[in-house]
Amino acid sequence: MTDDSERTTNPNKTVVTVVGPSGTRKASGDREACLVVIYGDDLGRRIPLGHEPTVIGRSARCDVQIDQESVSRNHCRLAYNGRGYSVEDLDSTNGTYVNDDLIQTIDLRDGDQIKVGRTILKFIVGGNIELQYHEEIYRLMTVDGLTQVHNKRYFDEMLERELSRARRYDRSFCLILFDIDHFKQINDNFGHLAGDAVLRQLGTLVRSHVRRDDIVARTGGEEFAIITPEISMTGAMELARKLNAMVDEAVFEFEGTRIDVTISLGVAQWVPEMQSTQAVIQAADEKLYEAKRSGRNRVCG
Repeated sequence: MTDDSERTTNPNKTVVTVVGPSGTRKASGDREACLVVIYGDDLGRRIPLGHEPTVIGRSARCDVQIDQESVSRNHCRLAYNGRGYSVEDLDSTNGTYVNDDLIQTIDLRDGDQIKVGRTILKFIVGGNIELQYHEEIYRLMTVDGLTQVHNKRYFDEMLERELSRARRYDRSFCLILFDIDHFKQINDNFGHLAGDAVLRQLGTLVRSHVRRDDIVARTGGEEFAIITPEISMTGAMELARKLNAMVDEAVFEFEGTRIDVTISLGVAQWVPEMQSTQAVIQAADEKLYEAKRSGRNRVCG
């Protein structure tokens, strides 16, 4: 096993750096383990891991079949080595990723995310794996597995909550809607795996630059929303402009290729005349379309 700060991979591949405080995650030992599909088909599927190797790939002969064009017939293999589990790429066409880093062979730790094609599987190991599994399923009810921001279901619930609170206590809030400009061109020019990488990187960037009380959600393919409780239109516009500039200046990459990314944003503030969440969404959506019509890569509110 490697230490908690670095993992050594094939010299031609990436060195993966573990994110998080040192010592907070234990290496997998002789304990029950499983994979959980957190993004892709069969969302929430649990795949128990034993001491026999588990091969993941497109072939029907694989232990875990993922029928996608971006997945090789025999894509990668998980194996138990007496101390814990490791994953090895089987010379797949599109590579195997662990926590967004391309790997050849790597030891797995609890919570690692393995990306095979467009499917993401979370590795879980521990003494009470049943509890961990159910906790993960609960998390999947509120979080988008690809971007790690909230999903549309959670967004709908929180927007309804904010509307009720605003009407009851006369406390306003704002809604920011945004999406990636010309996202279809990114998929067409660089492939859907690159598009997924852009979405994931965008989610990380936005999530790290909003307040704790702000609710960031992915509401569609390349569409996102931010609910900003108890913030004025001026404050919401300031946040939107900051995010717009930040994305424009950020470096988005996939397998060493830089991808230019911009976003358009629409901002609306709740007013008492808005009697439903749909009215708030429509107001922000109209401003988003105004940003699109006026040239994209801008904020309208």
